[in-house]
Amino acid sequence: MNKMIGIILVAFGLLVLVWGGFSFKTREKVIDIGPIEATREKTHHVPIAPLAGAVAVAAGVGLLVVRRA
Repeated sequence: MNKMIGIILVAFGLLVLVWGGFSFKTREKVIDIGPIEATREKTHHVPIAPLAGAVAVAAGVGLLVVRRA
């Protein structure tokens, strides 16, 4: 079980270090006057600190290296 969690943490940490965050789009209504409607697409970027990725990699490697007692 520890090995699987360690592998998942290492993979997640490496992804965070490579990508550094993720983006998503939302639509917001700008004008709504009777039959006339205008919307705007807005892109939001959510950064993830590289330190979080490094900690995840270190924790994953720690779980892979440490033996069960």
